[in-house]
Amino acid sequence: MKSMKEQHRNRAFVNGKKLRHLVRKHQIRLGRALAQLGLPEYTILTIFAIVMGTAAGFAGVGLHELVGLISHLCFGVPGGLASLGVLVVLIPTAGMLIQSLMATLAPRAASQKGVLEIIKCVGLHNGHLPFRTTLFHFFAPAICIGTGGTVGPEAPAAQAGAGVVSALGRGLGLADARQRVFTAAGAGAAIAAIFNSPLAGVFFAIEVVLLHDFRASALSAFLLASVSASAVARIILGNEPAFLIHSFAIGTYRMFPLYLLMGVGAGLISIAFIRVNEWTKRCFSAVYQRAPKAVGMAVVGLLMGAAGYWQPGIFGIGYDAMQHILDNALPSNTILVLLGLKFGLVILILAAGGFGGVFAPSLFLGACFGHLFATSMSQFFGLSLDPTAYTLVGMGAVLAGINSVPLTAIMMLFEMTNDYHFILPLMLGVVGSTLVVQMTLKGSIYARELERQGYHYSMGRDVRILETISVGQVMRKEILTVKESTPLAELIRESLNHPHETIYTTN
Repeated sequence: MKSMKEQHRNRAFVNGKKLRHLVRKHQIRLGRALAQLGLPEYTILTIFAIVMGTAAGFAGVGLHELVGLISHLCFGVPGGLASLGVLVVLIPTAGMLIQSLMATLAPRAASQKGVLEIIKCVGLHNGHLPFRTTLFHFFAPAICIGTGGTVGPEAPAAQAGAGVVSALGRGLGLADARQRVFTAAGAGAAIAAIFNSPLAGVFFAIEVVLLHDFRASALSAFLLASVSASAVARIILGNEPAFLIHSFAIGTYRMFPLYLLMGVGAGLISIAFIRVNEWTKRCFSAVYQRAPKAVGMAVVGLLMGAAGYWQPGIFGIGYDAMQHILDNALPSNTILVLLGLKFGLVILILAAGGFGGVFAPSLFLGACFGHLFATSMSQFFGLSLDPTAYTLVGMGAVLAGINSVPLTAIMMLFEMTNDYHFILPLMLGVVGSTLVVQMTLKGSIYARELERQGYHYSMGRDVRILETISVGQVMRKEILTVKESTPLAELIRESLNHPHETIYTTN
């Protein structure tokens, strides 16, 4: 007699088979409908790109709203944070414990996190990202950030956008090559929605997801998807930029080498962040061999809460604190404290097992460093430097240095300022930071992590693919077999109703 577990497995297999057959039928009907319309190939791709970008935009906006909702429930009490007193320390702790429970209940989905998973799914699995993984990494980072975790929303947003587009692509029956392009476009589109920066979304897809594997045929899909996602974000969230930037002075051309010098300093900070991050991950891996993961995450949550109790500006993404830095409304000693707290806490949260990204923290670190650089030069050398200009260049320089995304950083900061004259100082800072990082580390933070996991990528593809996959990953449990005497009409009917393209003949 079969056990209940076996019966459940068999039922799930049968239901899954029926669902795949149903999806296959709808794919065939859609293909026939498009063929009857007689639309050019480029027109069809344009329609798909707009639909995919819109879906990714809704995913990014949904994550943004969910983070805001959780943050309001946790911190939006009458009287503000001061009314919570020392109890505010427990909120990030509770958030980390919830994430620990989620990771325990769904360990496989929990391990497939962040931008790395998007890179692998595009380069190794032709853009196929499991939807349950997408759902997990939609809610877990929202809990982390909403309960005060000082990490960024961009990696979860990119994963949400890529996951939604991947599911849509499978439903529409896209070929693997198209699926790969649209999944990368979905990740970039979500970034465009989160930061209200369509061009930055395009270059994020090229520089990060595809690892510079640029093809001209994919550019139109990236552009259309990012613009569509930005339109969705602007309709729902408004057309306000991420930061309100007042007028600032970039200085005379004789002062421009200072931007390059600051970029070198930003590169050194980026190198320190990457190396400390890698070392901390190794330490936590060793600790978790002897102690429960929930204990480590709870301790980090307590540290996060204590830091927020001392400096409330460190809670969450930190947009308000960055706005105050841009407005020159914080004293230098407070900015220095925020710099140290952000640097350490982001690394601790992610290494302990929290969920989030490092894009927004990179902007935060860059804002702090740029402001401190300008004020220090003015104080010790008598130079008249505008802190706002150097804060903005610092944001771009550290963003480019930590994430190895020079073009994305330039486009994102340019779209924030809408000032063409700002491009040259920004490029000097970004180039200085990127050169220092690449000369020292010879690879991005993502490429280094992929190599640590055993992947060896070149131009967006794993060049040693057979070393990184198991037989179980490529084995097909459900195949279609026909006898050699099968009539042609029956063979055609079976092939139309079967999800696989390969048919095995038996005698």
